[in-house]
Amino acid sequence: MLQDVLSGLSGDQKTLPSKYFYDERGSQLFDDICELDEYYVTRTEAALMSTCVREIAEVIGPNALLVEYGSGSSIKTKLLLQNLRQPAGYVPIDISGEYLNQVGIGLQSEFPHIEVLPVAADFTKKFHVPNPRSGVGRKVVYFPGSTIGNFQRHDALNLLQDMSDVAGQTGGVLIGVDLDKDRVVLHAAYNDARGVTAEFNLNVLGRINRELGGNFDLSKFDHKAVFNEHESRIEMHLISNCEQTVDVQGATFRFSTGESILTEYSHKYTVDTFSRMALTAGLAARNVWTDPNEMFAVFYMERV
Repeated sequence: MLQDVLSGLSGDQKTLPSKYFYDERGSQLFDDICELDEYYVTRTEAALMSTCVREIAEVIGPNALLVEYGSGSSIKTKLLLQNLRQPAGYVPIDISGEYLNQVGIGLQSEFPHIEVLPVAADFTKKFHVPNPRSGVGRKVVYFPGSTIGNFQRHDALNLLQDMSDVAGQTGGVLIGVDLDKDRVVLHAAYNDARGVTAEFNLNVLGRINRELGGNFDLSKFDHKAVFNEHESRIEMHLISNCEQTVDVQGATFRFSTGESILTEYSHKYTVDTFSRMALTAGLAARNVWTDPNEMFAVFYMERV
């Protein structure tokens, strides 16, 4: 984390990796974001999954080991677990170990017939998938919530290739993708009236202070999210509202008024553009489900 922070803050465009949003506090704030009126993603995906979950479970088949990337609270996953036929187990993977352990204990209690095997790891790097006690028919990587959009396109392509490796020749990848849509809707979703997204964004600076001995003054930064038309993505920034310097473990960083730290991308795809990118990664879309307004899509993909 220290290396990523020092490197990111040293560039002409200062950056911080979005994965560092998710300490325990950040994970809780993201759960709060998912409840906001403006944040359409969660309720649209939830409605779509509710409508299509039986068909999705049928496509996945029996005895599947479900491996979820960035599981967080696993709220979205419960509906799928309830509908899978004799699942071999559930492997939630999250970078926030403390939060993951709490969630894992609760899930095992709620689903005593499903072996829950939490893995605290950064899913963008290599990790070990534990083997459940029961036989595995196939491995299915699950990546809900449109998090794939947080990756630059070349990184998203690499991640899809890694997912394909984890799923293996007989497995599959079930992934949520936020679709391109009206700009007013997008702007509101990432600049909510209550300021929860702003608090979530600023939390990454608080985390640097807590864990790396930084001295960011959070009141001297403002949240801003804008849509980049050329790249078809939302960009989240933290804007310095004054001239200032910040220290992180002996390294000093200077900010001019209006200078930004780019903290997150959220790319928006069409069904066609995402299908073509996945195919480049060696994954063919076997099934695609979308809501009636085509705001969100769920893809089930297998190796070509």
